[in-house]
Amino acid sequence: MIKKIVKKNNVVKFPRTISKIDRQVEAILFSASEPLDVETIEKRVPNINNVIKILENIQLDYKNRGINLICTRNKWSFRTAEDLSKLMALQKSTQRKLSKAATETLAIIAYHQPVTRAEVEDIRGVQFSPGTLDVLLELEWVKPIGRKKTPGSPIIYGTTEKFLVYFGIENITDLPGLEELKSAGLLESRLPTSIDIKSPEEIDESQIDPLAEDDTLEDMIAGSIEDE
Repeated sequence: MIKKIVKKNNVVKFPRTISKIDRQVEAILFSASEPLDVETIEKRVPNINNVIKILENIQLDYKNRGINLICTRNKWSFRTAEDLSKLMALQKSTQRKLSKAATETLAIIAYHQPVTRAEVEDIRGVQFSPGTLDVLLELEWVKPIGRKKTPGSPIIYGTTEKFLVYFGIENITDLPGLEELKSAGLLESRLPTSIDIKSPEEIDESQIDPLAEDDTLEDMIAGSIEDE
């Protein structure tokens, strides 16, 4: 039996009818291990049309629920509602705590990307061991995104889609200011005054040479150290 929802203006509103296609898309998003783009959803659901409209309807259905459907870099996934994020604090606290060096390095890469290892160290004012970068690479929060168009073609680093998803932002330009990061507990409460947290900008692809097909992560890290 369909339950009627009666508003104060006496207008009766019936809940939206959920189609089989809607349910299939919802199930695929729930079971996915990573955010999905429209093309991937279209491949998994036969005879589907107007995927964006379906996703927007599902997003509306979950707007006031404990989980929300969000879009990050044109990829869709379910996430805990932002106002309930504190309930997940215990789960997040079990993950590895970043060292001071890793925290500073992450902040610099996020706000200054694309950036080379040498530029990170110049901003921090100190050198850091390969292990610092390894931690961020292991978390898949940063990655090599190409080579800088300068003599020596050093490797440049940027943040990943996983970084955006973890911190609940859609684009890198949505990053909050330094004080907001500190109050949210996403950065240590004290960072060296030499670290400049500027307004993030979209990466200018014209300033980047793509990585070679035979470039391996180990070789790129080793090469960036040797270039210095």
